[in-house]
Amino acid sequence: MELLLEPSSWAILAATGFIAGFIDAVAGGGGLLSIPALLTIGIPPHTALGTNKLAASFGSSMAAFTYYRKQFFTPRFWYHASIATFIGAVFGTVVVYLIDNQWLEKLLPIIIIFIAIYTLVKPNAMGDSAYIAPTTTPSKKKQWCQGLPLGFYDGFAGPAVGAFWTISSASQYKLPVLNSCGLARAMTLISNLTSLVVFLALGQVNIVIGLSMGLCMMLGSFIGARTAIKFGVPFIRPLFISIVILIAINLAWSAWA
Repeated sequence: MELLLEPSSWAILAATGFIAGFIDAVAGGGGLLSIPALLTIGIPPHTALGTNKLAASFGSSMAAFTYYRKQFFTPRFWYHASIATFIGAVFGTVVVYLIDNQWLEKLLPIIIIFIAIYTLVKPNAMGDSAYIAPTTTPSKKKQWCQGLPLGFYDGFAGPAVGAFWTISSASQYKLPVLNSCGLARAMTLISNLTSLVVFLALGQVNIVIGLSMGLCMMLGSFIGARTAIKFGVPFIRPLFISIVILIAINLAWSAWA
């Protein structure tokens, strides 16, 4: 797909990519910014989704690597979650082309606002100071039960998938908040890459724009992950809640207005 952009459009994509990468590394939900930006410059919806997956893969890879280097994510403990997420993402990305997802567009805002309320009223929803990082492989069954649906959801739709990962990881495995964030970024990297391969096969990716935006997302993700690690829960929790609420409002406006 050939698309000639004005310098101002490139500037908007660069700035949006940086901010989206920062948000994704901390709370998830960067697609709330990046996908509308791609649509605004004239990219068709399916190509916008595919192009965003390319850019988001850069951002999530940097965030996941940063959390890994700081020892907030141990890959060998999450082998089953990785496989489950991959399988779920393959099916989700294919299914989104086969069925009408209008029902999901109306249901998602309700689910996501519930997450925001749950996080507000339950102080340890994102992890408790008493929680400790695992020293052995967590339950394989829990990993499959978490990875399959969340991988499918990210391939099928994706808004707030990082929030779903963070909250469910803290609940299921009693992970500290930074470990939950590290797991969320690693698993969204897997689902992003998986969906990207499918979108590439379908010819629904603008490579040049995706790569350009992806580099800006990498920088934003690097700074966002390091900021989250430095300031911890007092910084992550309010940003997380704010982003989740904004995602819910945005989706509700699109589906119900």
